[in-house]
Amino acid sequence: MKKNSVLAWSIVVALGGFLFGFDTAVISGAEKSIQQYWSLSVFEHGLTISIALIGTILGSLLGSRPSDHFGRKNTLYLVAFAYLVSSIGTALADNWHVFLIFRFLGGLGVGTSSVTAPIYISEVSPADRRGRLVGLFQFNVVLGILISYLSNYLIAQGGESSWRWMLGVQAAPSLLFMILIRFIPESPRWLVLKKGASEKALEILRIINPLNCERELKSIENSKLTQTPDTDSSLFSKQYKTPVILAVLFAFFNQASGINAIIYYAPRIFEMAGLGAHSSLLSTVGIGAINFAFTLIAINFIDKIGRRVLMLIGSIGLIASLFLVAVTFSSGQFSGFAIPFYMMVFIAFFAFSQGAVIWVFISEIFPNQVRAKGQTLGSSTHWIMAALIAFCFPYLAEKLGGAVTFYFFGSMMVLQLFFVWRYMPETKGKSLEQIETNVILH
Repeated sequence: MKKNSVLAWSIVVALGGFLFGFDTAVISGAEKSIQQYWSLSVFEHGLTISIALIGTILGSLLGSRPSDHFGRKNTLYLVAFAYLVSSIGTALADNWHVFLIFRFLGGLGVGTSSVTAPIYISEVSPADRRGRLVGLFQFNVVLGILISYLSNYLIAQGGESSWRWMLGVQAAPSLLFMILIRFIPESPRWLVLKKGASEKALEILRIINPLNCERELKSIENSKLTQTPDTDSSLFSKQYKTPVILAVLFAFFNQASGINAIIYYAPRIFEMAGLGAHSSLLSTVGIGAINFAFTLIAINFIDKIGRRVLMLIGSIGLIASLFLVAVTFSSGQFSGFAIPFYMMVFIAFFAFSQGAVIWVFISEIFPNQVRAKGQTLGSSTHWIMAALIAFCFPYLAEKLGGAVTFYFFGSMMVLQLFFVWRYMPETKGKSLEQIETNVILH
């Protein structure tokens, strides 16, 4: 029962990932209708798509502040509220500027969620199950993407105002998330490190790790004692150089693969490859399904073969699939489903590697005292890159063509393969305190 309690907490918090994925991808089905509804220029259209990402960047940059000050649990309440208000507001907006404000608020929720939810799950998870449990967050992200694609496809049959329903249906899971947060405890590591509430933390640790709860509490308290006030406040002090570099590069390469451009603009990419509008929208459902299936497979392997092995396998697959897309665009010989097929191979390898690993790896490589700040650094790097690529992709695809664009993404994955092979440490099966001592600060 106690083992299942940790799983239940993780599932509740991972619902924030579902909303993260849904909010991120739902715009792909509505963006053309929104452009026509308000007669948006190219710049206004680009701003409409990327405004949520701007909010996401701000949310991820500021995410460590409420997470450290108010606690992980209370911050998740704020996230749920942002999702709820954003979904209702965008669905009802009758003014473009009002629409932008509500999309921006949803972005704040996504950014803060990408900091707080992985931290919370990593801090309540036993070491031997942490990869799978934090992986639930990413699993729910891709489930949210898949459901948003399916939802868009079904709702699109409903006429010219269907885009409002596409955006509004998110209110239901947002409300459910807000209700369920009430039933999870606060992170024991936050209670010890920020509140000095060791007794309360011990009660929670007894549920998480009944055999070694007192030893784990002592380990957490010791990690607090080893930090001076100065190093506690500065993420960029010399002793944290290794996790800072790892988090920034890992997040950079995640988006340099082109994943968010593909998620946001999948229907347009498929139309560039010669598919009709209806087939393009349906093909995005295939992308969502493959993303979901291979994330599920990765979660089952991440604690067995490790984070690094998944990344090595994935990097090779990403290089091959991206270059195949580029070569096909370059040849000009589109065989109908060649590019969609290669894109689905790309999604499979991405989900099996970067997709499943990123939030696990970044949430566990930083020491307890700076974990929220470290997660903020990794998450904000990820979202700044996502915003840049999503904003630039339509221009690059139009001016440079699909071939050059995808050759660039493939070249970035060659660099990622070198980074993983040469610099990425393995963290599977180690407690957060062991990673701090043996892997990062050794």
